[in-house]
Amino acid sequence: MLLDEVPQGILVIDAAGIVNYANLAMSVLFPEHSVRLHARLADQAGMEDITALVRDAVQGQQRVRSEVRVVFQAGRNTVEERVYVAVAAPLIDMPVGGAWVMVEDVTERALTEQIRKDFVTNASHELRTPLSLIHGYIETLKSGMIKSTASLHRCLEVMEKHSKRMMRIIEDMLTISRLESGDAQLRRETFLVRGCVEDVLEHLTPLIEARHPEIVVNFPATNGKLEGDRFYWDQIFTNLIENALKENPNPGLRITISGVWSPEECILTVADNGIGIAAEDVPFVFKRFFRCAKHHSQETKGTGLGLSIVKRAVEAHGGTIELHSLPGVETAFVMRVPL
Repeated sequence: MLLDEVPQGILVIDAAGIVNYANLAMSVLFPEHSVRLHARLADQAGMEDITALVRDAVQGQQRVRSEVRVVFQAGRNTVEERVYVAVAAPLIDMPVGGAWVMVEDVTERALTEQIRKDFVTNASHELRTPLSLIHGYIETLKSGMIKSTASLHRCLEVMEKHSKRMMRIIEDMLTISRLESGDAQLRRETFLVRGCVEDVLEHLTPLIEARHPEIVVNFPATNGKLEGDRFYWDQIFTNLIENALKENPNPGLRITISGVWSPEECILTVADNGIGIAAEDVPFVFKRFFRCAKHHSQETKGTGLGLSIVKRAVEAHGGTIELHSLPGVETAFVMRVPL
């Protein structure tokens, strides 16, 4: 039938609320909630909002439109919400009465719009805080209230700190924008991964000295090479190691950075024995601006873009990244990169 070829779901419901027709797209759009023919729509799982929409169309004798959200079981421990736009209108010229319904999946569109809104909200918030502090110190300096050289140096240090934070935020935004748009041109070179990690650890020395963790670097004594963009791999390891340090202020932290090579791929892992990531947060950690666990330190600052950059950068090299976390035991980011 011609209606089986259209991507939108089509339903025809009679005056008694019985489903007389459902096209093929309905079973694709609602895989867990297959619409049964010759059964009442109101008695079928996942159809509550569409049933209400049909009722409004029939009672008002007019075309009505609504957004419908349905939650599916996407895996053993994860769920997925899909967003649909449904339109219903009464069958005025048909003897059976009832209504027709057209359903379109707009999940990706809704997700893009939400990401845009989150981006504006979070970016505004992240930039406003350091700007306000810098502005406050400028006003203080202009007032002439600061007389001592020591106080002047403290003001300048705070302003420098927050200006660097703003630069980090802007750089992260530009990086994730390039990676997601596909504009990132990889400058491939062959480099030793151990050397990359050691440079990152040197860069993070002040934070390492403040946290006093045990850091284990475990790579092959020879070889251990990777072909890729060293700039992005610096960012990958910086974000993963810095996150482990910042999110785990308690003593006894152990961070392990390791690599295993085979002829086909290398498996790179950054693991720690810290506070971990709650199971309900795991599916969202690579989303932009997502911040884990409300029980983490309120002093922890960041752009919320770090893990998004990590994921996109690994994927730009043809690889994948997975997160395994057992809070208090081990949290491991495992990257598989083809050679």
